[in-house]
Amino acid sequence: MKIIRLKTAVVEGNFDWTFVRLETDTGIQGLGECFFAPGLTAVLRDLEPVIVGEDPRDIKRLFRKLQWASSGAGSVAGCVYNAITGIEAALWDIVGQALGVPIYQLLGGKFRDKVRIYADCHGGEGLESLDSVLRSRKASWANDSVEHTSSDYFSASDADESATPEMYAQRAREMAEQGFTALKFDIDVPNPHRSDPHNRSLSNQELDYMLSLIGAARNAVGYAVDIAVDCHWRFNLADARRIAVGCEPFKLLWLEDALPPWSVQGFREIKLASNTPISTGENLYLFEGFRSIIQAECLSVVSPDLQKVGGLIEARRIAEYADSYNLAVAPHNISSPIGTMASAHFCAATPNFLALEYHASDVPFWDDLVADRCECRLIRDGYITVTEKPGLGIRLNEDVARQYARKNEPFFE
Repeated sequence: MKIIRLKTAVVEGNFDWTFVRLETDTGIQGLGECFFAPGLTAVLRDLEPVIVGEDPRDIKRLFRKLQWASSGAGSVAGCVYNAITGIEAALWDIVGQALGVPIYQLLGGKFRDKVRIYADCHGGEGLESLDSVLRSRKASWANDSVEHTSSDYFSASDADESATPEMYAQRAREMAEQGFTALKFDIDVPNPHRSDPHNRSLSNQELDYMLSLIGAARNAVGYAVDIAVDCHWRFNLADARRIAVGCEPFKLLWLEDALPPWSVQGFREIKLASNTPISTGENLYLFEGFRSIIQAECLSVVSPDLQKVGGLIEARRIAEYADSYNLAVAPHNISSPIGTMASAHFCAATPNFLALEYHASDVPFWDDLVADRCECRLIRDGYITVTEKPGLGIRLNEDVARQYARKNEPFFE
């Protein structure tokens, strides 16, 4: 079996969902998904000749070959691994189909039939559609009559409407009613007491308002539903520590990215200062990117993103190492059903798995991207049932995907 072609397509969801399809001389096609990045499809096209003519079953060797080929762009981390990760996922899909087994069996077999999903509730309302440099854009599914003004997701605008406790409570109830047993909320949101958005510091009023948002969500759903909190590493060490201590009464599932991902000693200080579980990982790459922070014993939950960490083999190494330190794994995931199902195979085969993220509850065509799905939703009552079909186990509905394809990008051409 030989790889004969690599093709790409990009769909505009709440983020860009970039698909990579590998075609073989036997007719088997493998599909993977990459985390968005500027110029990503160009990187994928440049990597095509590296693997054309190769046997797709040699996954580890091909990963190493792709790594060497792109070493000029940096072999330690960076968006080239977004591309390599998508390619590696497509290789697993091919091998599973060739052998007639689901991907989870290739990863050592499953520990669970259903994968628990946590719903990312953002700032209490639906997240905008963001491009590859995190600028808001008119959603591909929006009515043509809807006006939209582009803005920088990370800009600080006085016009930003503050999140409210009522919004958080309402969103928490809505998602719990859909069957989710775990939710995540952002607290780095517009705050009526914000004084300086650039110095990473919090006033007492700002901190109290943030805690009121989480308190509202907790009061709305009680303690039978887990709640996690994301900070997007917006705060300094002193205030991140205050957030962690302030969140203790809410018994969080975890506090995510309270500091930048390289702040190993800072994470350790936060963990020692509070009983709130600490998480990070979505911006780390490869096993080597996680090794020191796991060794430092400063985390409670490890959160690699399976569409950019380097692939399922690297993710498995990270999970096994985390398990040796008695740490849970909760993969970050903002992908379409394709990347989500690839992640679900990994989660099914990982003993120390905790929960998998779902980030697209406001995208109306998310489930429609799954071909031949009948009327069933992929996520039901807060869980994904692991498929027994070979390889990835689901196919992309290309008719639906084409409707929302990004302009000026090839669509499997």
